[in-house]
Amino acid sequence: MERKSLLVIIVLFILSLIAAIVGTSIGSDYISPLHVLQTILKVGAGDYDFVVLTLRLPRVLLSLLVGAALGMSGAILQGIIRNPLASPDVIGITGGAAVAAVGFVSILGGTISIKLLPLFAIIGALVTALVIYVLAWKKGVTPIRLVLIGIGISAIMGAGTTFMLILSPFYTAGQAYIWLTGSIYGASWLDIRTILPVIIIVVPLAMWFARSLNAQEFGDDVATGLGVTVQWHRSLLLLCSVLLAGIAVAVAGTIGFVGLIAPHIARKLVGRMFGSLLLVSGFVGALLVLSADLIARTAFLPLDVPAGVFTAGIGAPFFLYLLFKNRNQF
Repeated sequence: MERKSLLVIIVLFILSLIAAIVGTSIGSDYISPLHVLQTILKVGAGDYDFVVLTLRLPRVLLSLLVGAALGMSGAILQGIIRNPLASPDVIGITGGAAVAAVGFVSILGGTISIKLLPLFAIIGALVTALVIYVLAWKKGVTPIRLVLIGIGISAIMGAGTTFMLILSPFYTAGQAYIWLTGSIYGASWLDIRTILPVIIIVVPLAMWFARSLNAQEFGDDVATGLGVTVQWHRSLLLLCSVLLAGIAVAVAGTIGFVGLIAPHIARKLVGRMFGSLLLVSGFVGALLVLSADLIARTAFLPLDVPAGVFTAGIGAPFFLYLLFKNRNQF
């Protein structure tokens, strides 16, 4: 790893720690960062235990983990598709997770444990990715076929989600709408324990294939000539991207455009080498979602606006900018 990339990663790590402490401090009542640290380290008087350890810290940590998962998922996807417009939400992976989760709440809600919701969301994302991959297969999978079919599947998933919402009871539909917008509201330590193991397992696996993805940047023929088993590695990397996006959607809803924006910012910071790009995309995604959620829960008190509203507000114009910038490549 280059010295510049290592320095960027260290700086982003320190920024994430500072942002986590500051984010825990700010809320309807301000708590000084010193008291936050004392509460976390269990050296204080315990006056802020409930607010810090039960209400704010899980939410801040979940924001960071969800953003990291989405950012890394987007970086992997843009690498294997070789398309700057690709992201889990654009090609329908998060849509698959969403339709499965809404179906779980609407059809099975109350009959089986809500703890199974993440499993359904991940299965939805996996099935959707498999359908996209099979439909895109024609003696191998080309990036352009994958992204075009993904956009079509995304539209179908959106229609399926809307149909289930229409069939749902009024209260359930209202809750599902908030979840679909993407919200960290109500985050708990259970959510942290749900998403963290997936990130710990998937990220090293994706890092293992960093050289393969670097080779694929030069095209399938060059990668094959360098000894890369392109289709096998592409399938495994797609699985990594799907798992990261699926678990993020499962615990926080469809927070859009993070997987699109974070890799672009990361590429400006450390270039295109996948080993460092993946980690930096994770840190940038984490800071994006944490910032969005901080604004969402403090700017319109006593309302708690879904964080996805703010990521979409930034991401949609950015997507249009990318479309305009790359208009000659399509």
